[in-house]
Amino acid sequence: MDFLDIAGKTFLVFGVANKKSVAFFVSQVLSEAGAKVIHSVQTTVHKESVSKLFPGADIYICDVEREDEIPKLAEDVSTKYPKIHGIVHAIAFANYEEGLKPFHETRKKDFLQSVDISCFSLISIANAFKDLLDEKASIVTISISATKIAAEPYGWMAPVKAALDSTLCFLAKSFSSFSQVRFNSVKAGLLKTSSSAGIPGYLDYYLYAEQLSLRKKAIETKEVANAVVFLLSDRSSGINAQSIIVDCGMSTNYFDKGLIDKAIRD
Repeated sequence: MDFLDIAGKTFLVFGVANKKSVAFFVSQVLSEAGAKVIHSVQTTVHKESVSKLFPGADIYICDVEREDEIPKLAEDVSTKYPKIHGIVHAIAFANYEEGLKPFHETRKKDFLQSVDISCFSLISIANAFKDLLDEKASIVTISISATKIAAEPYGWMAPVKAALDSTLCFLAKSFSSFSQVRFNSVKAGLLKTSSSAGIPGYLDYYLYAEQLSLRKKAIETKEVANAVVFLLSDRSSGINAQSIIVDCGMSTNYFDKGLIDKAIRD
């Protein structure tokens, strides 16, 4: 028996970029479990690349920054799929083109753009797809392991992810008035992805986080994907409006003796 019981069910995944992305691994795990996976990507270029990763998959184009494209996506999907059992929201963006700046110099337009793409898009997607969702559907978004730690390179994206985590609660409460649709997030530790590679100084933080983990080995993207797929399944039916941290225990180990000794000696 399939423990997750997702074979034959349909899931919509936003955010596949390449083989390093969380969305790619989620799609892969879902497909291996026998689920039907459809994709939404930002541009025709992304569609071409994703079609090579998942030959034969249905891939739709939707730029969530253009709000009118989200209901159009729902309309297009509905013509072929009368019911969606889950949605994965793996979308985030921050404009780091000007390099690393002190947080207080964050530009309003950059902050608001990040909120729009990384957070408000979840609200728009949920609203647009509400009539297509199975009554017990699950919507999962990708957050970060800690939004109250001021890691300079991550900048304003941490407050944006904090807003995303809070948004889950309000969406879950709102949808509870007419369905049993659940909203949760997976708060991932530092990962090796293409998007993270664009964050100034990220590599040093990644290597430090690896040493801070309890197993002294960085979290793997597929481990995050496994948690996402669990939350998409009915096996997590009792979990709603929650954020699950997947960071190999990093957040419990700030007083690691080995790192303390190194810091004191230096």
